[in-house]
Amino acid sequence: MRYSLLDLSPVPEGSTAADALRNTGALARHAEDWGYHRYWMAEHHNMPGIASAATAVLIGHVAGLTRHMRVGAGGIMLPNHAPLAVAEAFGTLATLYPDRIDLGLGRAPGGDHAVMRALGVQHARAERFHEEVAELRDLMGPPDENRAVRALPGEGTEVPIWILGSSLHGAQVAAMLGLPYAFASHFAPAMLGQALEVYRRYFKPSATLKRPHAMVAVNVFAAETEAEARRLRTTMQQAFYRLRTGAPGKLPAPVDDLSTVVPAGAMPALDEALRISAVGDAAQVETQMREIIATYAPDEVILTGQIHDHGARLRSFEIAADVMQRIQRAEAA
Repeated sequence: MRYSLLDLSPVPEGSTAADALRNTGALARHAEDWGYHRYWMAEHHNMPGIASAATAVLIGHVAGLTRHMRVGAGGIMLPNHAPLAVAEAFGTLATLYPDRIDLGLGRAPGGDHAVMRALGVQHARAERFHEEVAELRDLMGPPDENRAVRALPGEGTEVPIWILGSSLHGAQVAAMLGLPYAFASHFAPAMLGQALEVYRRYFKPSATLKRPHAMVAVNVFAAETEAEARRLRTTMQQAFYRLRTGAPGKLPAPVDDLSTVVPAGAMPALDEALRISAVGDAAQVETQMREIIATYAPDEVILTGQIHDHGARLRSFEIAADVMQRIQRAEAA
């Protein structure tokens, strides 16, 4: 059971994007020491609380700061980019850091309609997602001198492609193309079980992958005590509520009483959206992780968690790594 880390490079209230990027570098170095297999970052636009908009640039930065951990995108929103541009960017990364780069692809815009207009994105491109994924895979596949347009660098790098999703569409594309699949259960878990079932049932073996390989995203808020972990979690709860109500901002500080900042009527939807979470001290997080793994049988898990204080964030991911190592040892026994 490999465990990985998804970092949105959060910008807490009272800090800057420069602080966030420094924190990402520090977290990545620690994550490698703690045994995390992959370190993924995600493309989001026009969000004051997220500093990972230029995802490929940040991947190169993190790969340069680490030694052997895989680094990649979880993910690149393909409708925002020409497949050739993505192939060249990730082909360059793979040339600089051989056998370390992952490319997760999503079909959402990573922003609102204003962002889509600014990026020149056409709605119809999302409907061609599976075609553009296949084109991108070809561009990074074996060299073909007869191809009218070649990704240079890019061709021959065979950068591993993952399909990301929070609905059945991504599961179907991943199954059809024989690619690994990562589900965004950390914020949209409603169709998690159904999507994994569809992916596994209809998976077609490919040159890339002989059998299905699914990764589940889990929010983790770990601390020395349950009370402190639950307090840390209020940061993400506030941030998600603000995003859902059209008021995104920098990552808010935790509060002692969530009801003072989030209306009671909003809590059921919030709890449902963030239900794939492990919260508490090390023993509680281990119990909850084991339950998630037993329920969904993922091949990998990727851990995330929006935490305001950098030191608390580091400690949470350190505790989570210890938990996952115990789970690994139990599986191997």
